[in-house]
Amino acid sequence: MSEKYSEKSGGEAMEWKITDDRPIWMQLSEQLAAQIAAGAYRPGERLPSVRECAAQAGVNPNTMQRAMADLESQGLVITNRTAGRCVTQDMERIKKLRSGQAREQAVRFLEQMGTLGYTKEEIRQVLEEALESMTEEGKL
Repeated sequence: MSEKYSEKSGGEAMEWKITDDRPIWMQLSEQLAAQIAAGAYRPGERLPSVRECAAQAGVNPNTMQRAMADLESQGLVITNRTAGRCVTQDMERIKKLRSGQAREQAVRFLEQMGTLGYTKEEIRQVLEEALESMTEEGKL
C-alpha cells in the first residue's frame, strides 16, 4: 500500500491510500467521495484540476480523470467548462452518500465482531464504552 499526502484547498493535508487489491481509479473515486461526504469539500466548492489531483496522488492524469468521471456519473461532481469541476449542491445526494458510507462501516464492524464471537449485547456494551471514552477524550 502506498500513502501520499497532498494539500487540500484549505491547506490541510489529504491522504491518498492506494492498494494493489482494486483498480486505482476506483480507490481515488471512493476517497474523493469520502472527502465530499465528510465535508472536506463543501457543496459548490471547486475541486482541484485533474492534473493537480493526479500529481498529488502520484498517479497518471488519465487514472484521475476516470475517477472524476465516476464521481460525475454518481452526480457528486458537476463539470462546468469555465469553472472546472465542482461538488454538487444537491444536499440530498450528499446526505445519501454519507449515510451509505456510515452503513457500510457499521456492517463491516458488525461482521468483524460476529467473527470474533460477540453477541448483540456484547457489541452494544463495547460501543457504549467506546462512545463514552471518546466523548470524554473530546474526540466526538
